[in-house]
Amino acid sequence: MKDQLTHSFCKDISLLKKGLLLGFFLLAVTTLSAQIREIKGIVTSETSEPLPGVAVQIDASGTGTVTNIDGQYSISARKGDKITFSFIGMTSQTIVVDNRTTINVVMKEEAFALEEAVVIGYGSAKKRDLTGSIETVKAADIATKPASNPLASIQGKIAGVQIVNTGRAGQDPEIRIRGTNSINGYTPLYVVDGLFTDNINYLNPADIESMEILKDPSSLAIFGVRGANGVIIITTKRAKEGQTTVSINASVGFKHIGDRVELTNASQFKELYNEQRNNQGLDPFDYTNWAADTDWQNEIFQTGFLTNNNISITRSTDKSKFYMGLGYTMEEGSIKSEKLNKLTINLHSEYEMTKFLRFGFQINGVRMLPPDAKGVSAAIKAAPIAPVANEETGLLQLLPDFQQAQVSNPMIDVKYRGQHNKAINYRMAGNIYGEVDLLKNLTFRATFAMDYSSDQSRLYSPIIYLYNVDKGEKENVGEREGITQKKLTNMAAQSDYVLTYTGKFGGHGITLTGGMTTNYNEYSSLDAGRSQKLGDGISIGENDDKWWITTIGDQSTATNGGSQYKRFTMSYLIRALYNYQSRYLFNASYRRDGSSVFKRTGNTWDNFYSFGAGWVISEENFMKHQSVIDYLKLKGSWGVLGSQNTGGYNYPAYPTIVNSGSAVFGDNIVEGKGLAYLASQTLGWERNYSWEAGLEMNLLKQRLRLSPVYYNKTTKDLLTSVPGISGSTPGLENIGEIQNRGWELTASWNDRIGEDWSYGVSANLTTIDNKVKSLVNKDYAIVSGPSRVSQGYPIGYFYGYQVEGVYQNKADIQSSPKNTLSTVAPGDLKFKDVDGNGEINDKDRTMIGNPTPDFTYGLTISAGYKGFDFSMDMMGVYGNEIYRNWESDEFSQNNYSLRRMNRWNGEGTSNWEPILDPSRSINRQNSSYFIEDGSFFRIRNIELGYTFNPGLLKKIYLKSLRLYANVQNLKTWSKCSGYTPEIGGSATSFGVDNGTYPMPTVYTFGLNLTF
Repeated sequence: MKDQLTHSFCKDISLLKKGLLLGFFLLAVTTLSAQIREIKGIVTSETSEPLPGVAVQIDASGTGTVTNIDGQYSISARKGDKITFSFIGMTSQTIVVDNRTTINVVMKEEAFALEEAVVIGYGSAKKRDLTGSIETVKAADIATKPASNPLASIQGKIAGVQIVNTGRAGQDPEIRIRGTNSINGYTPLYVVDGLFTDNINYLNPADIESMEILKDPSSLAIFGVRGANGVIIITTKRAKEGQTTVSINASVGFKHIGDRVELTNASQFKELYNEQRNNQGLDPFDYTNWAADTDWQNEIFQTGFLTNNNISITRSTDKSKFYMGLGYTMEEGSIKSEKLNKLTINLHSEYEMTKFLRFGFQINGVRMLPPDAKGVSAAIKAAPIAPVANEETGLLQLLPDFQQAQVSNPMIDVKYRGQHNKAINYRMAGNIYGEVDLLKNLTFRATFAMDYSSDQSRLYSPIIYLYNVDKGEKENVGEREGITQKKLTNMAAQSDYVLTYTGKFGGHGITLTGGMTTNYNEYSSLDAGRSQKLGDGISIGENDDKWWITTIGDQSTATNGGSQYKRFTMSYLIRALYNYQSRYLFNASYRRDGSSVFKRTGNTWDNFYSFGAGWVISEENFMKHQSVIDYLKLKGSWGVLGSQNTGGYNYPAYPTIVNSGSAVFGDNIVEGKGLAYLASQTLGWERNYSWEAGLEMNLLKQRLRLSPVYYNKTTKDLLTSVPGISGSTPGLENIGEIQNRGWELTASWNDRIGEDWSYGVSANLTTIDNKVKSLVNKDYAIVSGPSRVSQGYPIGYFYGYQVEGVYQNKADIQSSPKNTLSTVAPGDLKFKDVDGNGEINDKDRTMIGNPTPDFTYGLTISAGYKGFDFSMDMMGVYGNEIYRNWESDEFSQNNYSLRRMNRWNGEGTSNWEPILDPSRSINRQNSSYFIEDGSFFRIRNIELGYTFNPGLLKKIYLKSLRLYANVQNLKTWSKCSGYTPEIGGSATSFGVDNGTYPMPTVYTFGLNLTF
């Protein structure tokens, strides 16, 4: 019995041990199962596009996977494991596994991607292999900005690129790259998908993939006679391999004018006008019928609404790629009755016939209804004592008699002439191409491109009735109604045949490009007009179906005009890019251009070339034992560039025939004819000799980037009109020289704080030293109002008298240098005796201002937290002057600037603002009294966005969704009394404020959706 109990007990103990062992095993398995779990997620780019092929690896075990075509991944990991996400061209990210089972990752581009391909004209190259200054602007930098022209959105973001924007809807910004190079123009060349063009206002910003700005001679010489003013290369979007997506970008917003010109109100105007009439010895003005207090700026301005809508569809297979983008833009102007409508289309298709043969096409088109643009001049000049309209008749009212002849009621343009210019513009530009791999490293590409535009307009000028309060009746402005029609057509055809070889052997790398290109351009314009008296013929009125010149049958009133020209260019080009172990760099470019423009003078052909070299010091062995500098490259280039500017002469070697006096033969008067100018027999292209030197440096694990560059550009052989001797026929010669030189500095810092926070700061600074080295002779000058171009001074400098103060009394006049320009009296401006001869005469005029800034700068701050992103762009210029010309009217009595409340009205009352007396002509002379500081600082753009979690979006079949709010031109700090310190102009006259269109603050709200 005992043995049985013992045996039973031992058996129970054995079973207990087995049970305990099984329990511990199950517990261990359960614990292990709890530690290892499946981690899922989606990897996207900064633009919320899924990234296929991202490597996902567990650091400890080395096991990993890659994301699929939708950016999705799945991997098993324990809590505490480190998972690294890496992708070419992106910054790798390491994330520690916590309690989450879903980890979504947003990959960011490297601060400096050495292997990034950059478009350089007739091909591309790795950024690290280049020796020049090329800046790249990505699609994300312009896609969400409220600008119909994408160039407006990069203002202040690129060193060496000065952009003057305008507040007018649809108007193109002015671009000057490294200063003003010529008296005949400054506009850079635009290259859209390989096609040379004069502007890019037909493109939809949402259809742009990237934008490269070329500034240095090594990258510009390949463009020959078109390269001197810089080149902007635009690559439009196309389908990417393995993707089929539909993207929608939409935004709505409004804009308003915050900064107004400070003018006197009714009571202030009366005070000043009464004083002025008293100073002139005139009777007081009768204000009986002029008791209003009208703010004319408020009357003409409006809160304008705008919307931008774009949809794109991309599809790609192993053989074909297709992209289609459609866009619609509507923008109301800041002045009532202005409105822009714009429809765009972008098509791209490529088909791979075999592994070595590809064909494709690219088309960009636009249909645009430009605004019937109006100005602000009348609103600045109109007297505030005048009412807008007569209450009884509802008619707009004539201004007081002291203004009627020169200034119109500002609302006439808005109410009676607004939207009376019916314009419609069409443009289609594109290319077809074929590409064949002749050998493994040898590719031939043929491209045939065409750019066709047609601009048409119909302007109806009605008879306008206004109420004359002094007469108590209505009056008509003009006795005839008229119609004017215009049509402009421009066609450019281009063909490129390019052979490219890329090879590596040993430590040597070389890319050779050679080819031939042709470019044909044809332009024509026609305009015609007719008018009729009211009651004659068919009544026209406000029916725009009748706004055609054939509606008016009176052919005796017909006017007409037109112009046309043709040009053809053929070019040969070759370029070599060489590197040894990606350490020593050398490149050379050569282009030979033949043009029809100077065929008559024997200068059909000309040669342009450049050389560049670089040394990547960070690849040297002596740099391997330090950890501060990650990348360091010294670079420099020199070249001879061409300028196709011909000073407005379509055929400069063929002078036009003009009237040249007349002669009497008996009873007959015979008009004489002669050449407009005498063209030099050696007339040819302007040439730009350019060089630069600088370095590129990345430090502290690629977080800090610095790039200082010194540039020097000298344009020689300026195409200049030379005055004839004693009034004889002038000549046209290549004579004169302009120099631009300065520094460009770009710096940026990008970093992360933990897993969720990221931030970045970037800045740029450009100095500009412009000087006309020679121009015909030291006494020769090109004069345009207050602007002047002459030897030894900056281009377009302001010329006049320096103001030292205001004459306070007769004793002050007697003790000052004698003014021989005019009889002066107390209250007049006192000019400086510049030449020190004891009197004031025209030889005392000198430089009183420079419209070219000493330097321009930009600053961008960005931050991100999880799905939120924030950015703020700031920019400014310093050291330039503005000539205030909007109030220097000799013949009309205008409203007063509020500044005139501080005028001289007795001894000691002012030493700057002269007396109120328009008969004192001395005070209207071009002088520093009209000069203002053009420096300004602006908060250019602020944007806040939120990108939704891709995991959540997947449940509703969306790939990405981002919402954002944007504020543009939030605040500008300046000393300018006009609407904006941004004032453009021509190559020889800019910075003159004639009443520049105001710059609005724009608020937009939008979304980016992809599914």
